[in-house]
Amino acid sequence: MKKHNFYAGPSILSEYTIKNTADAVLNFADMGLSLLEISHRSKQFQAVIDEASALVKELLEVPEGYSVLWLGGGASMQFCMIPYNFLAKKAAYIDTGTWAHNAIKEARLFGDVDVVASSADANYTFIPKGFTVPADADYFHYTSNNTIYGTEIRQDPDVPVRLIADMSSDIFSRPIDVAKYDAIYAGAQKNLAPAGVTLVIVRDEALGHMERAIPTMLDYRTHIKKGSMFNTPPVLPIFSALQTLKYYKQLGGIRAIEKIDLEKAGILYDAIDNSKMFTGTVTDPADRSIMNVCFVMTPEYKELEAEFVEFATARGMVGIKGHRSVGGFRASLYNALPVESVRALVECMKEFEAKH
Repeated sequence: MKKHNFYAGPSILSEYTIKNTADAVLNFADMGLSLLEISHRSKQFQAVIDEASALVKELLEVPEGYSVLWLGGGASMQFCMIPYNFLAKKAAYIDTGTWAHNAIKEARLFGDVDVVASSADANYTFIPKGFTVPADADYFHYTSNNTIYGTEIRQDPDVPVRLIADMSSDIFSRPIDVAKYDAIYAGAQKNLAPAGVTLVIVRDEALGHMERAIPTMLDYRTHIKKGSMFNTPPVLPIFSALQTLKYYKQLGGIRAIEKIDLEKAGILYDAIDNSKMFTGTVTDPADRSIMNVCFVMTPEYKELEAEFVEFATARGMVGIKGHRSVGGFRASLYNALPVESVRALVECMKEFEAKH
């Protein structure tokens, strides 16, 4: 039976990425050695990290004056690295979900944090609008896509201060005006690679302005100077990331990928909106994520949620159960997910609805 992988992360990878990574685990770059056992300082792996960084810049049209870094620690490590490097007195954050909330918590260890808006009282089912970012903030931080709640900010904000974003679960799904940002970071395990590496894009001139001493490992300048090799980098995820980036280029780049992603999300949201049994959890269509589609049973069918998970699982749908904090269902439509999987889920939903 074909499996349709809707896991929210670690999540689906392209067959291209999986095959090439598997081959490299057996024999990397015709060295007669596994990718898992070669030196990260070998010329063969240096070529991998150089090409991966160049492709990030090409695909996202990163302007001059930015560095691409490959770091460990996950996006959660960036919750403290960002304020360590950028927060002198006060930062502005918007609270749109669990990971945004966690980033706020860490930033408060370094200075004042102005939470300019929050949708916590509504269980994060919408993106707040009409807020003001104070001009005296050192930076404004937002989380572009909220995997647990299914909301997304799909346009680069215009703010009067430095702009920083956690794009862990929607990077490479839309064009980004990188020149607006001083830092963008993304854990790899959604749209890029297996867990274990975090992509950081940082404006070089924005660094080095803190009076505080920054631990060596937490100073972005350390990793820029050492080419992401101050300590041993996560070799396998970086190699996998390179394969994914090559795959994205083959697809036609970010604009082509965005078109496909919008089509996939449109198919599923249309099915939800036209169903008597299922309903979306995000109230405003403008706030809906195209990466993580969250939905529940309507009240009269609520008792059938567990049965639907079993029904769908038996038909090859994997990972559609919603996050434990919100319940219901979540279908993650990351770049590697084929449109056929979305159509299969829709047919499964229609079949279950007809049954009941």
